[in-house]
Amino acid sequence: MLDNRNIIAKNVAAMLHDGDFVNLGVGIPTLVGSYIPEGTTVLLHGENGIIGQDKIAGRAFDNDTEWEKAHSKELTTSKEGHKDLCNAGNEYVTLIPGGCCFDSSISFAMARGGHLDATVLGALQVDKHGNLANWAVPGKSVNGMGGAMDLVSGAKKVIVAMEHCSKNGESKIVDECTMPLTAIGCVSVIVTELCVIEFLDGEPTVTAMAPGLTRDELLAKTDTALSFAENIGVMAVE
Repeated sequence: MLDNRNIIAKNVAAMLHDGDFVNLGVGIPTLVGSYIPEGTTVLLHGENGIIGQDKIAGRAFDNDTEWEKAHSKELTTSKEGHKDLCNAGNEYVTLIPGGCCFDSSISFAMARGGHLDATVLGALQVDKHGNLANWAVPGKSVNGMGGAMDLVSGAKKVIVAMEHCSKNGESKIVDECTMPLTAIGCVSVIVTELCVIEFLDGEPTVTAMAPGLTRDELLAKTDTALSFAENIGVMAVE
């Protein structure tokens, strides 16, 4: 059985279609590329200026000295990655054939211009209205919201990939967001390790659940009311 983060990533990947142009944010979303089925081409966009990223190749090193210690020769093949090629989370990635890199102004023009079929990003809270809070971490100093506001405003579909509860056990799916908002009413789908929630006719509606999980157990871990689709799918966990 996969761990929570990979369960989420695998179920997000199953929502993507051949030919989609999709942004992957930092954290759990970066794992999605590893679960895109063989024969399906999804053009993965990184806001740092990359299209066509493939699987994660390894951890990014802090400096060239660390890199040289870990590798006896410079890696340039598509299978191994390259020290100058990384995703938005500073992890080494490979490129699919035809992939390319460019500056951030072009990257954000793609996001703001409505060219992305979907963006996949994490969240601190999502409420029953589809409002998103994902940048102001309580008790921590952050530089700002990064590109999240641009991405959720420009993408045709916003997929939130996050664990269902915080580290202290509080639900991240709430009645009203209490943290500063990234955007209002932007969320299309939430994928957690417990369920898939789609906003259908403005209501958070459960369309798939983890195997063995009951509705009562799910509701007990969620701080807002949920509707349930007529046919509930079963999430992939392996």
